[in-house]
Amino acid sequence: MDLRSAEWGRKGATLSDKTARQGYGLTQDEIYAAIDAGTPQYRPAAMHGNPFLRLLRREVEDLARTLHGEGYLRERQARAELARINRELKQLRAQLAALEERRAALLSGLGEQDSPG
Repeated sequence: MDLRSAEWGRKGATLSDKTARQGYGLTQDEIYAAIDAGTPQYRPAAMHGNPFLRLLRREVEDLARTLHGEGYLRERQARAELARINRELKQLRAQLAALEERRAALLSGLGEQDSPG
């Protein structure tokens, strides 16, 4: 298996055309025009009967950098990371609240057991 084939199988190395549009601010026309010009590489795929294009992340980043500039790409990546971090923080806060609630319930149960009856 050569390096190019290995890249298609590596986790996080590919993304869908929809994710490329959302995450990198590309339009479908820009993606198709680049494919017609020879880059980026793509593989047709489908999920639940819905077709999409699987693209290499590094080539999508190169395309966004070429079309919109390095600053634009860095800003889009920072915004995506910020959204991911905010999502994780929200999940962690919910988990913390559930654990605190369970802890309080256990402590109150222990308190009731210790009191003379």
